[in-house]
Amino acid sequence: MDFALTEEHRMIRDTARDFAEKELVPIAEQVDETREPPLAAVKKLAELGFMGMMVPEEHGGAGLDDISYVLAMEEISRGCASTGVIMDVNNSLVCEPLRMYANDEQKERVLTPLARGERLGAYCLTESEAGSDAANAKMRAVADGDDYILNGTKIFVTNGGFAQTFIVFASTDPEKKARGITAFIVEDDRPGVRRGTREKTLGIRGSTTYEIIFEDARVPKENVLGEVGRGFKIAMEALDSGRIGIAAQAVGIARAAFGRALEYSKNRKQFGKLICDFQAIQWKLADMATKIEAAHLLTMRAAWLRVSGGDYVLASAQAKLYAGRSAMEVCDEAIQVHGGDGYTQGYHVERHLRDAKITELYEGTSEIQRLIIARRLIRG
Repeated sequence: MDFALTEEHRMIRDTARDFAEKELVPIAEQVDETREPPLAAVKKLAELGFMGMMVPEEHGGAGLDDISYVLAMEEISRGCASTGVIMDVNNSLVCEPLRMYANDEQKERVLTPLARGERLGAYCLTESEAGSDAANAKMRAVADGDDYILNGTKIFVTNGGFAQTFIVFASTDPEKKARGITAFIVEDDRPGVRRGTREKTLGIRGSTTYEIIFEDARVPKENVLGEVGRGFKIAMEALDSGRIGIAAQAVGIARAAFGRALEYSKNRKQFGKLICDFQAIQWKLADMATKIEAAHLLTMRAAWLRVSGGDYVLASAQAKLYAGRSAMEVCDEAIQVHGGDGYTQGYHVERHLRDAKITELYEGTSEIQRLIIARRLIRG
């Protein structure tokens, strides 16, 4: 296997790295403390083509591949995890389902402004009784003439505070359970759509996690995404590919924590010498670097399989499972390397740990990833 990046891949990585260093690292702490979304930075990301990376150029995107996306996501998330997840949701959970299932009119009307970053999107799947059991959705969509009337509440909607376009999953035929779920394109200013409670999250505080409430929201049938009753398939495919982006986010957060720990160890003195000269610290650094590299390679493999048309579902689950756990372990050790300083906000590593935890939870918990992996192994 050729691990060498193409010139285009290197350019994308370097552009994202430079942007993260200049635009995101300086604001990341403020974003965390104020819980304000970094929309000015997101606008600049859009100008770079990073908000619709895999969307064809004719629909406003950059026309790049999943490998480019992984490289960019790692760097952006290293700079600011909140910015990284805003970028991830818009790319993976909104633009990708539209790219794959929207008709020509929907692509022109909805996908193009999202890919250009003129509008931002969110993915509305989770409900209070339909988290890991997404097929248990209670939200209803009832046909009424040329429209559907939507009623229900979605929770844990990332980007929910500022997104203008929602991909919403609702049951059009409850008796069919998963086969009765349909996907809808819903604008945030449509009558009957409103924002509810904003969650006070442990990390990624600038991404705004909201509940979105639908009360007799009338949505035209032309806003059905794909076919009626095929929404669950669309939702699962979005998550299968989206996990690659979350794995990349986890790697980026881990890289940020490791970089700070390495630098700290080269400057901090105890017992008359730098702590990087102690074997106990050296072993921590070695293990951290190895876990990051392994998580990166698993993520790149999943991206490569998707680019090459292979079966990437198992690989994306493995990448997310390992990258999420590794990010937590690396960030925890980064705090340990810092000692008491690591427990304070001024050294940033405690923020990286808080940001890392979500990568084990959203777009499928680690337990769900293990189920996916086990079923694939058993069924072949």
